[in-house]
Amino acid sequence: ELQEDVYMSIPAGVQLQKPNQVCKLQKSLYGLKQASRKWYEKLTALLIAQGYSQSSSDYSLFTICTNTDFTAILV
Repeated sequence: ELQEDVYMSIPAGVQLQKPNQVCKLQKSLYGLKQASRKWYEKLTALLIAQGYSQSSSDYSLFTICTNTDFTAILV
């Protein structure tokens, strides 16, 4: 999901009702500058909700420890 307004030009082959129209994106697209940042934010939120802790020295490291297991995820 995008928090800011992102617009793109109309794809080739699409008929326009008015000249100079653009598309306002509702969600991030693959290849968009914001796509990787949005994906990482969503993944981080999911992992933290599942009980993982994010390392303060390396933000790409997530760990969880139970009585019998230790799991580390490096993104």
